[in-house]
Amino acid sequence: MKLSTKGRYAARAMLDLALHFGQGPILVKDISRRQEISQRYLEQLLTPLKVAGLVRVVRGARGGFTLAKPPSEIRLLEIIQIMEGSTAPVECVDDAQICSRSDFCVTREVWAEMKKATDTVLESITLQDLLERQKGTNK
Repeated sequence: MKLSTKGRYAARAMLDLALHFGQGPILVKDISRRQEISQRYLEQLLTPLKVAGLVRVVRGARGGFTLAKPPSEIRLLEIIQIMEGSTAPVECVDDAQICSRSDFCVTREVWAEMKKATDTVLESITLQDLLERQKGTNK
């Protein structure tokens, strides 16, 4: 699986919101500047995250975006699945019906193991974990 800019940039934007969690709404232009992501693209990324309930929008003069729940409750897997869809390297892992060989295909078993391993890693990491890693690199 190769992550697109959607997945990578969404993770960076969510980490930025996590870094400022509890400080009130964060302006898109500020996230854009810090993360070096165009405002327009960032707004497109934040929309599905809002629909999924991971971020909240506050309208008005002091508006912006905030995380909808604490960083410790948002897993990297959620962000990636919202932005990228399934982590399966091939479609038949999620839908065996699309291939007549699925029942006896040994390579499909390997692709399923890859998906499981990827999901396990992404599920084990929260935004809070990323915050801790970030603190470790800013010495």
